[in-house]
Amino acid sequence: MTKVVLTKKAQEEQSIPEGWIMSSIDSIADIFGGGTPNTFNSSYWGGEIPWLSVVDFNNALRFVYDTEKKITELGLKESNTQLLKKGQIIISARGTVGAIAQLGKDMTFNQSCYGLAGKDNISNDFLFYSLKNVISDLKQKSHGAVFDTITRSTFKNVDIAMPVDPKERDQIVEILSSLDERIELNYNINSNLEAMANSLFKNLFLNVENELPVGWKIIPLDETASFLNGLALQKYPPEDGEHLPVIKIRELNNGVTDTTDKASTKVPPQYVIKDGDVIFSWSGSLEVVIWCGGPGALNQHLFKVTSEKYPKWFYYFWIKHFLPTFRNIAADKAVTMGHIKRGHLTEAKVIIPDDDTLLKMDELLSPIMEIIIANSIQINKLKETRDFLLPRLMSGKIRV
Repeated sequence: MTKVVLTKKAQEEQSIPEGWIMSSIDSIADIFGGGTPNTFNSSYWGGEIPWLSVVDFNNALRFVYDTEKKITELGLKESNTQLLKKGQIIISARGTVGAIAQLGKDMTFNQSCYGLAGKDNISNDFLFYSLKNVISDLKQKSHGAVFDTITRSTFKNVDIAMPVDPKERDQIVEILSSLDERIELNYNINSNLEAMANSLFKNLFLNVENELPVGWKIIPLDETASFLNGLALQKYPPEDGEHLPVIKIRELNNGVTDTTDKASTKVPPQYVIKDGDVIFSWSGSLEVVIWCGGPGALNQHLFKVTSEKYPKWFYYFWIKHFLPTFRNIAADKAVTMGHIKRGHLTEAKVIIPDDDTLLKMDELLSPIMEIIIANSIQINKLKETRDFLLPRLMSGKIRV
């Protein structure tokens, strides 16, 4: 492993404390390339070996446990893909550059990613946090004629700082991993709670056969709630140093980041998003989420969905039910960015139960939604704490 031991003066200039060293990524990590079995050979696909692409781990969680696609032993043997071991690291290198995760079990991966494993006495856990800390450097040094791309030379040109003492490295990992473990726990709780709530919703509303019960009716989706379209927020630039983050489709998936646009705090109040609001993107990547990322400004191509008559779970799960249909409509449009129109909300018909049934369902589902929202807010607070500590621990500015 190549190590650069800095003089005291150099340490002060680079803010590296005594007992720390600088190393290039390729000197502390083995780097593996991926591959794709021939997609026209059915004997390579549909097996039991997970095959990673960026869609499987671009979610800010530390570990990835499963993949959308799987390959066979023959597909692994007769292709360029490689088998990464549990605990090793996957990083996206092309297109969506810099998504990163650790493997929760052995997996293969495609050629748009690299696999990494710690060399010598560098643990995979410490390597993961080291890489996470220099993601912005990796992105800046990526290049490509069409897509930004991380190459093997990129790993030679990005250095990381680390303590020489393995015990100090382990202590850093312990602090950061404790936060990631709680994030993952809350995420799994929410996934289970939403699946349970969705199952209750489907059992009540989607299993109705023949005639509706007495007192029930069918109405258009857009009559259950108000669908407020966002603003062209470049017309509301930030002023006086205060701002609201602009919530676009990207923020629905990744949360507010350093690259998020900013808008004035004087946008009309109805266009301010708050924790617990249901946000539905009707253009591009169609998604529906319960926003829990703090106050923000609603950008165009997004609906803020509210209702004075029906509970949040009711219109949230109905939108979620119609989402595959809406995505198909958007995909069929011969334009750069597929979308749906308000007329499609009118065409989507929903079942309204009688008041007594709705009240009983609300007593079951509203508390579940409140727990999901509270957990999501806590997830974001934990992420903020982890992301505050990460660069400070990984530079030695905070010692453990």
